[in-house]
Formats: sequence, structure tokens, C-alpha cells
Amino acid sequence: MSEAELVLRSTRVITPDGSRPAAVAVTDGRITAVLPYDAELPPGARLEDLGDDVLLPGLVDTHVHVNDPGRTHWEGFWTATRAAAAGGITTLVDMPLNSLPPTTTVDHLRIKREVAADKAHIDVGFWGGALPDNVKDLRPLHDSGVFGFKAFLSPSGVDEFPHLDQDGLARSLAEIAGFGGLLIVHAEDPQHLDAAPQQGGPRYADFLASRPRDAEDTAIAALVAQARRLDARVHVLHLSSSDALPLIAEAKREGVRITVETCPHYLTLTAEEVPDGASQFKCCPPIRESANQDLLWQALADGTIDCVVTDHSPSTADLKTDDFATAWGGISGLQLSLAAVWTEARRRGHGLEDVVRWMSTRTAALVGLDDRKGAIEPGRDADFAVLAPDETFTVDPAALQHRNRVTAYAGKTLYGVVKSTWLRGQRIVADGEFTAPKGQLLTRTP
Repeated sequence: MSEAELVLRSTRVITPDGSRPAAVAVTDGRITAVLPYDAELPPGARLEDLGDDVLLPGLVDTHVHVNDPGRTHWEGFWTATRAAAAGGITTLVDMPLNSLPPTTTVDHLRIKREVAADKAHIDVGFWGGALPDNVKDLRPLHDSGVFGFKAFLSPSGVDEFPHLDQDGLARSLAEIAGFGGLLIVHAEDPQHLDAAPQQGGPRYADFLASRPRDAEDTAIAALVAQARRLDARVHVLHLSSSDALPLIAEAKREGVRITVETCPHYLTLTAEEVPDGASQFKCCPPIRESANQDLLWQALADGTIDCVVTDHSPSTADLKTDDFATAWGGISGLQLSLAAVWTEARRRGHGLEDVVRWMSTRTAALVGLDDRKGAIEPGRDADFAVLAPDETFTVDPAALQHRNRVTAYAGKTLYGVVKSTWLRGQRIVADGEFTAPKGQLLTRTP
């Protein structure tokens, strides 16, 4: 404490040991101590007294489609990272597809990093991609610092990122397991999707029928079998089907190295409330019924689901047509994810400690950043969100920072106003005012 440059003090600080009044000391961008609220300040230290606003560790969002370069009219590093910062997110990991080129070779990773370098308002890491023809590129990408590899088991929606069949999954997973990497998987089975009714049109019920739960369940079962056979580490992306939860829980009990995420839209929106033609609610897998949502919350509570991430997947407004079959599938949620999840969590009896575990601690651990991110404790980066948890706001699309201000949350009243966001001890946004970009490009720790 004697050498601290900055002290942030709050009556409510979320630490690994729970919420308590505390003073958090920061030096050279790192947390150096978490001390009693009334600890004496060192000479020269600057005090930020946050009153009763809650000091959280900055959120870590490991599932974001920035689309830059190549589809920057959909989104870009400047706008995506501003939206993240406004929502209390201090670290994101960018998905390898929807940018051109996709992050599937070392050269493509270099291009992505060059584009992001001077535009990142928060820290940014990168996933690589696993395609049918790039097994040879996986180890070089791993050695270049990607955090793992994204694969689709059904068509991705963009031609430049084809999906893996079961043989391709086996080849890629064997290669990745050989160097101790992580495969993250969009798990829907293409045969089940092809067999489902494909009517198209504006009715949400028809779209929901076209993406049945058994497509997820079958794909996850196949992934579990491959992971068990190879002793490989795998992660299920954006789980929406509660029917897959018993299979996942059993795999975890058996020691299969599997983790699972879900998303704010599955936890806070329901199929019953989606108006026909409202494709701002379209995503794949889809938003399902309220009874399904209840089971996802139970799985979060018991640890079957590990974490919550946005799957921020924006597009231009013209691609969100009123035909669910042809509209672009993706929910834009970076700026609103904390408030959306907290609003529903508090209604269901969960605390902010739970939200921090799902959206910061466990996501940091997923990508091996838990020595730097995800908790307020000495040695970690001084990344914080300052939250007024009992204040509400009504979502106005015009106030959002992502490039195309389409949102499924328009008009909703949410709890949790982010007052400021801090990156390595520097306030990067407060009351809607942003500093110049201060983010760093992250690589996997060897």
C-alpha cells in the first residue's frame, strides 16, 4: 500500500471471498492490495471514492464477432470495443469468422492484429479457426498465440468458413489435442437441421422449428465422444438446448474435459415474446421457450454451464429482414450483457458474485488469463467496472456504441448502470465519455 498510485474505495467490492467494503490499491496497472475500507492512504496516492457503487472485476467476453477487416460495415474494432467498454467489459476474444480474411492462418492472424492494434479501447485476444483444409495451420496458429480454435459442425453462414464433418472434427481435434490446445464448437448437427421443416417467412414459430433441440443434442453427444476418445479439451459454444444438460453433466462427472457457455439472450429472452418478423431476435441456435430458459438457469447455478458470453454477432440493418429464413442470425449484445444478465439474475435470487463468476472469473479461466484477469485480488490487472446495481435504464438503440444499432433489447428496462470502466488502472469510459484507445493485444500464455 505504501507505493500505491491509486486507491479505489467502495462499500461493495466483489472479491473472490465475496462482497465487502474495501480499498483496492493499484500500482503500474496492477492490483497490489485489497485492504480494509478505512485503511490509511499512502502519501501521494489518488483516491477514487465510489461510495455505494459496486466495484467489479472487468468482464471478460470470450465470444465476440468483430468482423474487422473485411466486413467493417457490420462492425469493427473501434466500435465493438467502445460498446464493450460502455458495458463494463475490459477484455474480449475475437472470433475467427465474419472478417475477411478469416483467422485461419498465421498470415491472416497478422492482418487481424495489425488492423486491431490502434483501435482497441479494451484488451483483445484472438481465436483461430479450424477448417476442413487447414489442419497444417493449427499448430503454427497456436504457437502464434491464439487462445484456441473455433469450428462449426453445421454450415456457418459464410462461405469462407466451411464446417467440419465428423471425420474433419476427428482430424482437427486430434491435432489440437496433440499440442494441448482448446477446440470451441458450434454444435448443431447438419442432418437434423436438414430434416427439420424449413418453411421460411416471418413466423418465429416456424424458424424455431427449423433449428430443433435435437440438432444441438446430437452434435454435443458426438463432440463428447470425440473428446473422451482423444482426452481432448473442448468447449460448447452458445448452448440453448436444455435437453443436452444431462449428457453434459454426465460427461463432466466422467472426467471428460468439456466446458459450456450460454448467452444473455438465452437467459433473458424467450420464444414466447418474439414478434413475428422481428429478426433482431434471430440467432443460431435460437432463443427457446421459457421452460427451457428455467433449466439453463438451474444449470448455471449447479455448474453444468460454466460461463456466460455475448456471442455479439452484428450485421447491417438491411440484413435483418422480416423473413427468418434469410435474415442474418446474430444478437448484438456487448454493451447490454451485464445489465441484461444482472436484471434476470437478481429476479431469480442470484447475487452479483454469481454474475462475476459467470462473466469474468470463469471466462478468464477458459482462455488461460486467470493469472491476469477475472478477479479483484493482488497481482491481477487493475481492470474494473463500477456498477450502480439498483439503478435502471430503458434501452435506447441510439445510445448504443456498436456500429449498427439493431438490438433485441430495445425498449426494455434493465437494472445495472455502468458508471465507469477501468483498464489497468486507467479510467477509459465514464458517463459516456471515452478516452483514446488504451487496449493491448493479448496472446495465449505458453
